[in-house]
Parts: sequence; structure tokens; C-alpha cells
Amino acid sequence: MMPWNNFLCATLLAFLPAVSHGQTLSRSSEPIRLDSRNPHYFFFHGKTIALITSGEHYGAVLNADFDYRKYLDTLQSDGLNYTRLFPGSYVEVPEKSFGIRRNDLAPAEGRFNAPWTRSSTPGYAGGGNKFDLDRWNAEYFARLHDFLSEAAKRGIVVEISLFSSQYGEMQWALSPFNPANNVNGRSAIDRKLINTLESGNILAHQERYTRKLVREVSAFDNVIFELQNEPFADRPVLDGVVNLYLFPPARNQFPNTIETADDESIAWQAHVAQWIASEEESLPNKHLVAQNYCDFGLPVSTLIQGVSIVNFHYAYPEAASANYGLGKLLAYDETGFLGRDDAAYRRQAWNFMLSGGGAFDGLDYSFSVGHEDGSDTEPNGPGGGSAAFRRQLGILSKFMRSLPLKDLAPDAHAVKYSNGAYARVLSNPGKEYAIYLDGNEPADVTLDLPPGSYSGEWTNPESGQTTAVPNFKHSGGEMLLRTPAIRDGIALRLVRVTP
Repeated sequence: MMPWNNFLCATLLAFLPAVSHGQTLSRSSEPIRLDSRNPHYFFFHGKTIALITSGEHYGAVLNADFDYRKYLDTLQSDGLNYTRLFPGSYVEVPEKSFGIRRNDLAPAEGRFNAPWTRSSTPGYAGGGNKFDLDRWNAEYFARLHDFLSEAAKRGIVVEISLFSSQYGEMQWALSPFNPANNVNGRSAIDRKLINTLESGNILAHQERYTRKLVREVSAFDNVIFELQNEPFADRPVLDGVVNLYLFPPARNQFPNTIETADDESIAWQAHVAQWIASEEESLPNKHLVAQNYCDFGLPVSTLIQGVSIVNFHYAYPEAASANYGLGKLLAYDETGFLGRDDAAYRRQAWNFMLSGGGAFDGLDYSFSVGHEDGSDTEPNGPGGGSAAFRRQLGILSKFMRSLPLKDLAPDAHAVKYSNGAYARVLSNPGKEYAIYLDGNEPADVTLDLPPGSYSGEWTNPESGQTTAVPNFKHSGGEMLLRTPAIRDGIALRLVRVTP
């Protein structure tokens, strides 16, 4: 996996004091941040950007068999700039968890590369000796540093999701925090208490782990922290339903329920955010923090102090539009459960991003060990992912890069009506318009534009083929524009050239 000389250098770095290590490497640009002119997008390496990807199932570092260089090369070649990473506090069961047959987040026996060293005591449920949560694994941190460095070379931003819900006893049985899997002296505990302030001495180990990771990655400008993945899975509060008209019991079951995390979870997550902030007080770089709020989308009611990014899973466009006024970056952080068809996820991406979203992260099951180029085409989990889909997301990424994002906001007025298609619009009124029409038939679009001369271009989101809109002069007010043929949506960029 890692050439020996690179591994040796990275390992030596891991033993240097964390602060001086960060100070040495942080002479590059400042870490990715929200754009001060438009905090619904990122500012990175001197540019206002959105983050778009379809990435592996989060085990690129903890799974020792995963070739992350090949994986990162694939993202870069497809024009994508983002990936998520679970750093080791949660791990899944091979061939069993969530029906994923070839799961990056479920290393083979003996191949779990955790942040903690193994003790001399046998008995880890996943094979090998138990963990010692008081001792760090230098090999793990060398691999983490190298992964982040390789991502940075390719312009890829990494969201590190520090913790996750455990979901069930099967996953909890493999957790290093499970007292049965470590030598650090704790009696059995309900897994649903782990990510609360009632976790006993596990809480202190969680704090040490958080602070250690914050120090270790301080030097990297391409890192975002997420407090916890899907906290509402273990500590749910039923906050709403997608379809009120379903009959019980389906009305109150996933995937119709919209759940948020309970007060105990929020209190614990607030502590994690404080650990990050206090640790970074003495470090040269400050990194963005994300909170995973809910599935599907709700107006946010409880935002943890220090959070700059609000993450939604399986998000509807309304997750972006309903929360735009928060002035935070809104992210569609995980897709799934819509089968393997590219079109469903492609439409989700365009609808969300053209509603004011700043990040889209597809969960791509075509990445697996031995297929780090995303070429695993056999059924593999409750979602999609393919080379074709990544190319299609590259088309969206290119479209977003062509826009003056710092000047754009959702626009409910530029499209008065579009027969047979839903319209999502970003604009700098009177200057530039980005429009996505989600439909399957040619549509007559009624626009409301100020007077002037306009140029434009249609983009096919599936193929990337573009069709010029003949330049036209408009006297102001309503006008009709007919689309080309549509299949699962079409995009339009319209620029007012002269008044």
C-alpha cells in the first residue's frame, strides 16, 4: 500500500510533538472556511467553491487493505473534490452491516487499523488482541497523515466524522469503546449511552481521542470535522414524517420518519464541539465543524455553538431552502436507499445544489477493496454509485465552478412557471441565472427578467452536452423560453450581457 520510505517518514512525523508538527506544515494556505461574502459556499485556495463527490464508504484509512491513492486518483479524474472519513471510533461487520457485501468500513479480520494500539490481552471481537485506549497507534496516524496529504495534492477536502451512532448490537460488539474490546476497565454499558455524558470513563477516552485527532490534523488545510454521524439513529426524537397520509405503522417508521437527536445527544455533541475549539486555541489552524441534523430535512431548531455546516442525509431540496436563512453552509452529506439507478441520485444532486446547497456527497458502493477505482459493478448495498454517475457529478461540479457563487442566492421569482417541470434557481438578479428544470418532457418556461441582451447555454446533466441559447434582446418582464428535449432534468445558465 504505502512505499516504505513514505511510511517511515510519516511514522517519524507521528512521534513529533503535535503542535510543532502542525506549525511546520501549516505554512500553506489557511484551512477551508466559509466564504465571508456568501457563507453558503466555501472559500478554499483563493476561490469560492462548492464541494461535490460520490465517495467510498468511509473506511479508507481504518481499512488497511484499501488502496486510497487509487481511490483519490479516481475522484480527481472525475472532477470531484470531497470525501468523508470515519477515523476509527466506529466499525462495521463484514458482509452483514446494512446488507453491504463488500464494505470498506468493515475490514477483514486482522486488518482494522485503529487509532489505538493492541494490548497483549487476546479477545477483540473482530480478531486479535484487545485495544489499549491509553496508547496511540503510530502506524494509524502515519496512514492518516498520508491520506490527508494525498487528498490535498489532488485538491480534495476531507470531512472527518469523529463519532457515529452504533445502530445495533452487531456494530457495538466490534467497537473499540465497547468494554469487552479494551483493557481500560469499564463494566458493560448500554450502547445508547455511549455518545452521551453518562458514558462513565468512556467519556474521558472520547475526549482524548478527539483532542488527539485535532492535533494530528491541525496542519492540513483540507479538513472539516463532523461531530457525529447520524446521532438521531441511537438517540431519536420523532420530529415529523415525510408523508402524513401513510397509514400506521408505516407512517411512523423509516424511511417516512424524520428524527432529530435528543437532548442528551445534543449536550454530548456540544462537549465534542468544545473539545475541538479548546484544543485548537493553542494550534495555528482553526477548522470548520459540521453537525448532522436529520434525514430528509426540517427547519433547524437546535444548532450547536461553533457549528458552521449543517449536514442532512437523503435530503430533499427543502432542507436547503428552509434553512437558507441560517447563514450556514447546507450539505447533502449522504445518499442511499433509492436503488442503483444513477438518475435518482443525479436529480437529487442538481435539485439540492440549485436550491442553495453548498455540498453534495453521494455514497458510492462501487468502491470496494480491490476496486478502489470504483469499478465494482455487482450489487453491493442499499444505494448506488458507478463510473457513469461520478462523471455526471463531474458535470454538475463543472457547472457550479462556472458560476460566480459568491454573488448567487436562491431566486423564487425569475421562473414564473415551467409546465411539467420543477424549477430550482440561483441568481444574481439582473446579471446571471442558473436554473435546473426537473422533468421529462420539453417545457415552456415563463421567465421574468429585466430588460437587456442575454446569452445562455443548456446543459444535459447526464451527458454534459451543451446547446447554445440564441442571443436575444428582451424589453423586460415576462418572456417564454422553450427547453430542448428533457430526460430527468436539464440545466440552463443565462447571462445578461448588456442592459
